[in-house]
Amino acid sequence: MDQALAQQVRRLVRERRIDPADDIEAVRAAAADVVAEHEARSLTGAVRSLDDPDVVVGQLVADAAGFGPLQRFFDDDDVEEIWINEPDRVFIARDGRHELTSVRLTAERVRELVERMLSSTGRRLDLSQPFVDAMLPGGHRLHVALSGIARDFTAVNIRKFVTKASSLDDLISLGTIDTELAALLREAVLDGNNIVVSGGTQAGKTTLVNCLAGAIPGSQRLISVEEVFELRCAHPDWVALQTRQAGLEGTGEITLRTLVKEALRMRPSRIIVGEVRAAEALDLLLALNAGLPGMATVHASSALQALTKLCTLPLLAGENISARFVVPTVASCVDLVVHTAIAADGRRAVREVIRVTGRIEGDVIETETVYDAMAGRRTREEPAWVH
Repeated sequence: MDQALAQQVRRLVRERRIDPADDIEAVRAAAADVVAEHEARSLTGAVRSLDDPDVVVGQLVADAAGFGPLQRFFDDDDVEEIWINEPDRVFIARDGRHELTSVRLTAERVRELVERMLSSTGRRLDLSQPFVDAMLPGGHRLHVALSGIARDFTAVNIRKFVTKASSLDDLISLGTIDTELAALLREAVLDGNNIVVSGGTQAGKTTLVNCLAGAIPGSQRLISVEEVFELRCAHPDWVALQTRQAGLEGTGEITLRTLVKEALRMRPSRIIVGEVRAAEALDLLLALNAGLPGMATVHASSALQALTKLCTLPLLAGENISARFVVPTVASCVDLVVHTAIAADGRRAVREVIRVTGRIEGDVIETETVYDAMAGRRTREEPAWVH
């Protein structure tokens, strides 16, 4: 793309006081005017004619209103994630596989793109806040680590929101679950079971929770809390809450722990915690222990490991919280742990489901496997114990 033309379009956008986020057609008109003027000059021999003016207009619009050289990846539904390690090392993930792209940026261009992405989020990135998590228009999740924390260059990750499933039936079509497992999960949701979804990065945890939430009766009120908005429930009575960074003066921070407590004051029938990572696990357990049905996700390599994390994360809440309280609470509150994983071919699938029996011996929780993908069916094994 001709950078001189791009600069002209950006200047024209400023002169016409166009807000690119609100008026894409006005940006397109500005780009068309710049290209038309260029083509008129080419008739005099002052500049070379463009090979395809319409394509150039699209590129200029992407530069001025979209995300420049990255916009084509945003527009490609097969691309799941975009990340920048260095200005000339831009990667994408497609079908679970990593690809190094031909995109070459500069450090200044990366900075401009990050500023543009953050402009509509209300979040900031500076020396006092060198990390940022934000939700972009369209539901894409942005994470940035500032240069100085990331060695040499600012590191950027954009996890795209690609809707492939919104119901358990959709997951059947994708091969994530089979019909028998779908029936088991639907019944668990309708019965008000407390469900933990576990898995690694990009394993489809949020998508699975979205689909489980789709089975919640419309007569019930759903409150979700997340670090950054990711859930996309089609529920008629749903309020979504997200955390907030501290302001410039170091005040105004809203944590997941705060949101869980506030959610309990909003007459919820169900609560969903987007991802349990730290002390908020205690507040989730207290809510579930009070009889409020809920769901949560946990980053773990197996269902049993997820249960173990739920027994240890609440201990981060303070010295007055002990395993003597947490372990029996987990045993009595959690009903199912559903573990999902991504295969080498990029396909996501539920690998196992364990049921917590509610029995403990000492500090050990008894579980039983009710689904094992390796067995290819629902199963019933001898009880296992989580230490």
